[in-house]
Amino acid sequence: MSRRQLDTGTDELLGEVRDGVAIFTLNRPQARNALSDRLTPALRAGIAACDGDPEVGAFLITGAGGAFCAGGDVKDMGASPPRTNVSLEARTAELIRRQRMLTGALVRSRKPSIAALPGPAAGAGLSLALACDLRLAAASAFVRTAYIRIGLPGDYGVNWLLTRAVGPGRARELMLLSEDLDAERCRQLGLVNRVLPDDELFVAAFDLAARLAAGPRHTIGLIKDNLDDAMRLDFLPALDAEAARMVRHSGSAETREAIRAYVERRPADFAAVAREVRGGPRSEGRLGTLLNHLST
Repeated sequence: MSRRQLDTGTDELLGEVRDGVAIFTLNRPQARNALSDRLTPALRAGIAACDGDPEVGAFLITGAGGAFCAGGDVKDMGASPPRTNVSLEARTAELIRRQRMLTGALVRSRKPSIAALPGPAAGAGLSLALACDLRLAAASAFVRTAYIRIGLPGDYGVNWLLTRAVGPGRARELMLLSEDLDAERCRQLGLVNRVLPDDELFVAAFDLAARLAAGPRHTIGLIKDNLDDAMRLDFLPALDAEAARMVRHSGSAETREAIRAYVERRPADFAAVAREVRGGPRSEGRLGTLLNHLST
């Protein structure tokens, strides 16, 4: 097992890279891991650094002390005086920048991401979880949108992310009523992918992240491109873009290794592929025949 610690600059965020997985643990358990002026910038910086790190193949975000993330720290909001010396335009531009570097960065990343929810996810904490590709929840976890409870319309992409996760009608219900949803109900609605016993959550989430990190990384990025197109394009443009990616990637080193491994009945070694200097598309003997067959 390869393992190295990440210096996040604060004890409010723990970070390490283990077997190709960048693990970030929100570490403000006394505040249910609410975002703060130290935790949030550190998480933004960590995501940016690991997204550009070739040793990292997947993200895993979780929380310490039985919570995922309570969103913004409401106590700090109430204690902070209004920023009357900063223009509305400047404040808006700053929030846009912060959002794009957190949930925006996770959605844009071509590396797969998993949120492991050991407990509640609320407000911007729910946005953070929804920005990940997959969500696993402990049986005792629950979520709430929370914004309407403090008189706010939502940030960090919660309205967009929630609508795509559960559909417009259900998203309106969740945002307007802000009811608590237990883990099983979240699974039924599509808010989380899997529910695990509390003491099995992290191991299951890490195993899944490590599996993705060891997979064909360029292929995974292209799958994410295709899935993104499915949300924003009509069928025929999405179909055409999918075809173009399929053809361009069909002769890649990843594809050749995957098919060799399939034929030889062994696990594919994509780590070795990543170390290669990749050449142009080509097909070789039975490998090319199999590829043509599988591509139809």
